[in-house]
Amino acid sequence: MIRIATPDDIPVLHALVRELAAYEKALDEVVASEAQLAEALFGDRPAAYAHVATADDGSGEVIGFALWFLNFSTWRGVHGIYLEDLYVRPERRGGGHGKALLTE
Repeated sequence: MIRIATPDDIPVLHALVRELAAYEKALDEVVASEAQLAEALFGDRPAAYAHVATADDGSGEVIGFALWFLNFSTWRGVHGIYLEDLYVRPERRGGGHGKALLTE
């Protein structure tokens, strides 16, 4: 299941960001705090948006996420999205969660 992230997801989103950085061998580069992530996603002027993938077993466990923000093309006069991160926990890969996050 894919759903829009909520403020209650901040701890797991932060953990997933750290997992992604560790996977990319760059964990020491993560300096963002949970508070910063919460402000970016749910503050008065959100700078980014996130969707989460949850386990298929009905537990509601968040197993992946997509974090994105709007961009704008002055040449085309339209906005688009920039996908900053797409991550599914390694043990949960192969079940279509990444594709579902992209489709959403």
